[in-house]
Amino acid sequence: MTLIPDASSEYQETLPVSSDDFIKLLDEWGIIYSRTDHVPLQTVEDSKKIQHQFLSSDEGGGHIKNLYLRDNKKRNILIVAEQDRGINLKLLSSRLGVGRLYFGSAERLMDNLGVRPGAVTPLAMITGAQQGVTLFIDHELKNCAQIYVHPLVNDRTLGISPDNLVKFLNKVGVQPEWIDLSELTDPAK
Repeated sequence: MTLIPDASSEYQETLPVSSDDFIKLLDEWGIIYSRTDHVPLQTVEDSKKIQHQFLSSDEGGGHIKNLYLRDNKKRNILIVAEQDRGINLKLLSSRLGVGRLYFGSAERLMDNLGVRPGAVTPLAMITGAQQGVTLFIDHELKNCAQIYVHPLVNDRTLGISPDNLVKFLNKVGVQPEWIDLSELTDPAK
């Protein structure tokens, strides 16, 4: 029986950039972060089970969800939003001026961001920058003391300040667009 790689660090060597190599790169670039290792997390609900280890939202903790999307013109988009924000994709496509949005497949996720489902993160722009992925970040996250992100695998979380996140993005040649997602909230959520 062949094991199917999951998004944990056990299979990090099968990624375009391993989590260990990525973390070494952050250190070389002087990007400050804190690291927590934990059980693999697949969903926001899984993440909420371990969030007691981090700053709460009230204390400045930026707990996020990441949406890897494609439009009907095959443009790749990564949305970083507060974890409980419901986003209406139709309103989002209109706001971004792109075609109808769809969730990208696991294969496209690997091809364009170099990660597996469960490990989507703005840090995946280390690969996404070379693949033309456009990054949009909820502007409210700028006010967080720490944003909690996966370092390309889903059994590690890094706490990183918005300034250090931008420093990383600048290093890989990405200019994120900070957008107001509050106006795109799905009324059903």
